[in-house]
Amino acid sequence: MLLVVFANPKLLYLLLIVPFIVFWYFYRLHKSKAPLSISASQPFEKAKPNIKVYLRHIPFVLRVAAVTLAIVALARPQSTTVLQNVITEGIDIVLSIDVSGSMLARDFKPDRLEAAKNLGIKFISGRKNDRLGLVIFAGESFTLCPLTTDRATLINQFRAIEPNILEDGTAIGSGLSTAISRLKDSKSKSKVVILLTDGVNNRGEIAPMTAAEMAKTFGIRVYTIGVGTYGTAPYPVQTPFGTRYQDMKVEIDEALLKDIAQMTGGEYFRATNNKALEEVYSKIDKLEKSKIETNEYTKREELFRKWLLYSFVLLVAEFVLRRTYLLGI
Repeated sequence: MLLVVFANPKLLYLLLIVPFIVFWYFYRLHKSKAPLSISASQPFEKAKPNIKVYLRHIPFVLRVAAVTLAIVALARPQSTTVLQNVITEGIDIVLSIDVSGSMLARDFKPDRLEAAKNLGIKFISGRKNDRLGLVIFAGESFTLCPLTTDRATLINQFRAIEPNILEDGTAIGSGLSTAISRLKDSKSKSKVVILLTDGVNNRGEIAPMTAAEMAKTFGIRVYTIGVGTYGTAPYPVQTPFGTRYQDMKVEIDEALLKDIAQMTGGEYFRATNNKALEEVYSKIDKLEKSKIETNEYTKREELFRKWLLYSFVLLVAEFVLRRTYLLGI
């Protein structure tokens, strides 16, 4: 980046004398006009003014310009080149999302799963310097997208999430351990799992706290999010007449989610609606910032010599014109 600065900027105030010089010039020009009385003006009606009449102000313009450039030169203009060396240290983040049938509950708009998808996409879109991955789980777990910097691919995978694509249930331990398997070999100094669920662990071969111990061993922080309102929520129920929504008690194992977060150095959040879930993602986004180091190198070059040269050239041009072509005007 190239900038122009002045070593003595206060001297630029001398430029205020330029308007006074111009005013004084035209004032004297007006005063110097001599009256001429003639008996008739007919002989002069067809006379055309000499081109020198129009050019007679050029020496003054050159002189004013030369004074202006000389004042700028006294202020010592300097070109400053700023070079920046940016070092970015990203974070590896895997989102582990519960896709069990209960995620279709309508205490979120349009439901918990769609809200989690939409806000998850918004979250990953803002993580420009990080690698992100996506794991889904219900009664079993599956890696939908390994760690990648390809935002478009990850967003498409998020949008492709559908309910009932996995065996139903809530295997929190499996969802966490699958996410850990994607991070354990990462060379990044910061490794994070964001685990989102709306239920109680009731499936899977790996206990959630066992998975939490694995995360701690590999230096992985786990942020847990419990999704669901307090009390009851309308859950989808299959009946002979199709899907009906029935109010059922919301059960989230908050104690377990808090223990997982505490053991791994993360934090537990409860989201009871769309806005609360958005705030949770915003908090995590602020807690896990990429490290960006910027080293600046500044190089300065004096420019006043050029401005003095330009001023001198204008003065010479003014002197030559006044003593040659415009002599006598």
